Amino acid sequence: MKHLIVFAHPHQEGTNQAILKRMVQTLESQGHEVVVRDLYALNFQPVLTEADTEAMKVGNTPADIKAEQEYITAAEAITFIYPIWWTGLPAILKGYVDRVFAYGFAYGYGETGIAQLLTGKKGLIINTHGQSNEIYDQVGMTDGLKITSTTGIFGFVGIESVGHLLFGNAPYAEEAQLEAVLRQVEETVTTAFNN
Repeated sequence: MKHLIVFAHPHQEGTNQAILKRMVQTLESQGHEVVVRDLYALNFQPVLTEADTEAMKVGNTPADIKAEQEYITAAEAITFIYPIWWTGLPAILKGYVDRVFAYGFAYGYGETGIAQLLTGKKGLIINTHGQSNEIYDQVGMTDGLKITSTTGIFGFVGIESVGHLLFGNAPYAEEAQLEAVLRQVEETVTTAFNN
């Protein structure tokens, strides 16, 4: 299976980077093809401009958007790995969605409503956050994040969700806690993408 991992964290060390490395190792060891798009390393420009939208209206998609759309088109599975900042996606990833999951590419409008143009692909979201999972569950944040990201992004464009993992206390994870997180990532990836 061909995988695209969209990674959005500015640090080259830490929990998110460890999750990325374990996911890539797991997938490649099982014979999957993996492409990683590290948005910070790419210095991805996240602001959707009027020039972008005007160009796309006439079929002249800007080169940086077109390149990312080609990775999505080639992928059979798409994973987003990112931290929760201020109850949502980091700006660079929100901008990636704004610019790349564009009208006419990821969705359209038809006589029956929204046309989902990315059907047939599987999607996984992996998040880290500073609060405990228990607090996120109690205040409804866990459910809210799943609705806004899994349903609101992947579901909107027709990507079939195979899971949404949220790992709390990420900045404070000790070695044993981090290894438990990585084992869960490995198990989820193995189960979700080998059926």
